Amino acid sequence: MHIAVCIKQILDPEISPRAFKIDPARKVADPGTASLVIGPFDLNALEVAIQLKERHGGQVTALTLGSEKAKEALRRALAMGADAAVLIDEAQVAAKEPSVTARVLAAAIRKLGGVDLVLCGRQSGEWDFGQVGALLAEELGMPFVPFVPRLDVVGNGLRLERETDGGIAVVEAPRPCVASITNATDNQPRLPKVKDIMMANRKPITVWGPADLGLGAADVDEAANRLEVLDLFIPEVKSECEFIDGEDGAEKGANLARKLLERKVI
Repeated sequence: MHIAVCIKQILDPEISPRAFKIDPARKVADPGTASLVIGPFDLNALEVAIQLKERHGGQVTALTLGSEKAKEALRRALAMGADAAVLIDEAQVAAKEPSVTARVLAAAIRKLGGVDLVLCGRQSGEWDFGQVGALLAEELGMPFVPFVPRLDVVGNGLRLERETDGGIAVVEAPRPCVASITNATDNQPRLPKVKDIMMANRKPITVWGPADLGLGAADVDEAANRLEVLDLFIPEVKSECEFIDGEDGAEKGANLARKLLERKVI
């Protein structure tokens, strides 16, 4: 079984707010010197794929649309247990939104050939659109199952658990199919061993551009955007501090209650 896992390198969600900056001209987050990581749900998807490989054999290929820096994310995927890695160079992709991302990833998956299962995180972890999985399935003409915490091979198909508002639904799907993975206690990403990290640094990473995937300029230029970002900014949060006076605790408490009433907090 050949499993393709789509990942994305993003700004570390745990960075200090002071390190977060916006590029107002491009309307994107400016990474600067902040650390970059694989999106948390994409890590869950990688873990699910590797667990499937360990149970049933096969191959796991990690793919990402990104810059040269995204090779670091692919190295992490290889260290976790992926067998191969593909970088699609985003320098030649002017449009940066879910439908174009799905189109490019789908072309790469078709070029890989023989893929039985496509996994991605339920959402990217920074924009949180949560659209690429469904759009990818549409591009590939495959069935799509969202919000999957775990799945397994059953005969020639797959049995997947899907989170719903009312609980867990168990569904069966043919292969190939696309699933978006959500986090669960049994798909927490493993920590690679030092030996695996060193071996991953020696493995080749395939690099493709849109032309290698049979995509023309009209498929990836600015005109391909279906989404327009009107503005992107960091909200200003104003705060003030006022000390409550009083001769003793009882008086301070009464004064505090009075202030809260005046401000209609209570």
